[in-house]
Amino acid sequence: MNEIVMRLGLESWKPLLSALLLPPLPALLVVVLGGLLWRRRLGLALLGLGVAMLWLEACTAVAEPAKRWLLQPPPALEAAALKGLAPAGTAIIVLGGKREAFAPEYGTSSLGIYSLERLRYGLWLSRASGLGVGFSGGVGHAGMQGEAEATIAARLAAEEFRHPLRWVEDASRDTRENAARSVALLKPQGITTIVLVTHDWHMPRAQRAFEQAGAAAGMALRVVPAPVGLAGDDSLPLLRWLPSGAGFTLMRWVVRERIGLLMGS
Repeated sequence: MNEIVMRLGLESWKPLLSALLLPPLPALLVVVLGGLLWRRRLGLALLGLGVAMLWLEACTAVAEPAKRWLLQPPPALEAAALKGLAPAGTAIIVLGGKREAFAPEYGTSSLGIYSLERLRYGLWLSRASGLGVGFSGGVGHAGMQGEAEATIAARLAAEEFRHPLRWVEDASRDTRENAARSVALLKPQGITTIVLVTHDWHMPRAQRAFEQAGAAAGMALRVVPAPVGLAGDDSLPLLRWLPSGAGFTLMRWVVRERIGLLMGS
């Protein structure tokens, strides 16, 4: 499916096409349809179904099991997994999650919360292991023009974390391009193992993209997943069944990533 979108030149439409399938729009459409048919039993049933969908898709008690079932993300990276990796042939690669084209409080561009969380963990792994770290991310399909995400990350890594990046890939627009452009950058330098840093819900798709990019480049590339964002909701069990922003956001990511896996993107 993704290949069809690319061949038709509809790359810039990908965010819109996926947004049409993400919560809460499907549930809202069910509610609207039920409202139009409210005089009939079917309409009342659709109204009830739509409201239930809106409620459940915003609960962490539903979103977290959905993540485990639909995406099967890998567990946290154990320290022992880093031992034995040759520094000369291994790179830690952090994937961008979003940038802020202009953050008024800083007077310049910055990274979004997902990107900052990934960058922090990648730099932490680099300090713990001695491995070099890079960042991959340009301006997404739906992003406004401005400084590339990897360029922002390089500045923050050097100025705020005092741990400069070794590799900067600043032209990719999505996960597939993250992988293809990173592999093209690292292959001439003899990199055969990538410790991949991204959120756990994004890892299955990202890992597949890097493995496919390595195969396309004729490399025996090993991808070691290093997911972040593994801490679950620590609220009381009853509260997890109440709609929340955290539950709604997680469900959107789960659905988005599942769609991406099915489409081959």
